[in-house]
Amino acid sequence: MKRSELGIYDRIFKPYSYTLPNGKKVDEKRSRLPMVLLILLLATIVSGEVTGFRISTLVRRINYFFVMLFDMFPPDWSYMAQVWTPLWDTIKMSLLGSAIGAVLCVPFAVLSSSNLVKQKAVTAFFKFFFSVVRTLPTLVVALIATYVFGLGTLAGTVAIAVFTFAYCGKILYEQIETVDMGSHEALEALGMGRLSAIRYSVWPQVLPSFLSTVLFCFEGNVRYASILGYVGAGGLGLILNEKIGWREYSRVGMILIALFVAVVVIETLSSWLRSKLT
Repeated sequence: MKRSELGIYDRIFKPYSYTLPNGKKVDEKRSRLPMVLLILLLATIVSGEVTGFRISTLVRRINYFFVMLFDMFPPDWSYMAQVWTPLWDTIKMSLLGSAIGAVLCVPFAVLSSSNLVKQKAVTAFFKFFFSVVRTLPTLVVALIATYVFGLGTLAGTVAIAVFTFAYCGKILYEQIETVDMGSHEALEALGMGRLSAIRYSVWPQVLPSFLSTVLFCFEGNVRYASILGYVGAGGLGLILNEKIGWREYSRVGMILIALFVAVVVIETLSSWLRSKLT
């Protein structure tokens, strides 16, 4: 009997043997799918108990979400005049923070690349450093920055720069470790210094993909920056938190529409630039 002629139960739960045209017998192992599904089911149940998640509560109160959503429309168009400044602050925070983080991560990424730095202790240390920075939530970094630099966009810019540094740095050193080292070794054999060899052989190979990563990160940072106002880091999040607290949902709708349009424009421009890089 062919495998396709077996029932679903037999194909999943029973081992199966078949003979090849050359006469060799092949034994197919029993599927592990039931065990995997059982583990996922148990993990879901345990997670629901630990977090207090209840499907009944979700079904019973989901209508309140739509009540708030409907209250946002039609939006208060007259409030748009007060949205421009925070929206521009959000874009400035994202752009400046992305640029600073992208520039700062380059030397650290080079020191993390095992094909450029032969001392394993050095590369292990900087890779661990990137891992530590990546574990810091952006909101926590923004909260710390507000205590250090005060309330305003400077704290948000620092938080975005830290996130961009960790995100782009990790991807960059992984890209560096996969480049063709033939040209680098040839330049060093001709007497060129280590940094110059990296500049003329390694950097041109990773630059397009690195810039594409930075642009993609900038797209996300525009959205993330709108939340940083919740901890006093300026931008749209500040007035968004205020209007939600006052339940002025028509103005919340105006803020969300402005943010949506800005994100769409930035993503369209970024996608066009990334297509040119590739």
